[in-house]
Amino acid sequence: MDKNINIKVKVWRQRGPQAKGAFETYSLENVSQGSSFLEMLDILNEQLIRQGKEPVVFDHDCREGICGMCSLYINGHPHGPDDSITTCQLHMRRFNDGDTITVEPWRSAGFPIIRDLMVDRSAYDKIIQAGGFVSVNTGGVPDANAIPIPKKYADMAMDAAACIGCGACAAACKNGSAMLFVSAKVSQLALLPQGKVEAARRAKAMVAKMDELGFGNCTNTRACEVECPKNVSVSNIARLNREFLSAKFKD
Repeated sequence: MDKNINIKVKVWRQRGPQAKGAFETYSLENVSQGSSFLEMLDILNEQLIRQGKEPVVFDHDCREGICGMCSLYINGHPHGPDDSITTCQLHMRRFNDGDTITVEPWRSAGFPIIRDLMVDRSAYDKIIQAGGFVSVNTGGVPDANAIPIPKKYADMAMDAAACIGCGACAAACKNGSAMLFVSAKVSQLALLPQGKVEAARRAKAMVAKMDELGFGNCTNTRACEVECPKNVSVSNIARLNREFLSAKFKD
């Protein structure tokens, strides 16, 4: 049965990209363990506003585990201590009375801080724009459902497409690598016939854009896979490497 708890929240505050940030600690009383983590932050902000202080800035949108906007580093884990969930799916019953909860933004060169807990994740959009799409000539194109695809490959493509681009992989990686994200987006197209035409150009362009935007290299620690809220497999990174090397050999 859920109960009310008293907690302390240690939050990273930073007024802008060039400003110096620091942790500030706030006390909250009678927080229902049935509340979601974001609802707890809403309660904190209401308290700060009543006290005439600046509320904590954080990203959120769907609050249903779909969009990945709720990108918070909680007690040393992207999206918090639970497995296979986003921050908005984390509930306060995961914490105990008297706990101090540390909340930080994503820490990656590719995700510069905008303010407090909000970071600029447009780098992922730029990587997608570099090659995460297919081009078709409309008119005589057969219906997609009419193209025979072995179930094995359809399932793997769907598993890769489960990636929501939240950035937890880069935040968890000691090198700030975006390889799990890029490999998932390459895999979901490389495994399907619709993605074969541009496969070589796609792999090269997306990897080049990833490097350009300041993400680090993969050293196979697999922290990305462990912290991914959608359980995207590192086997996609192996597939990306094969696609990339194949494209380079063709050159």
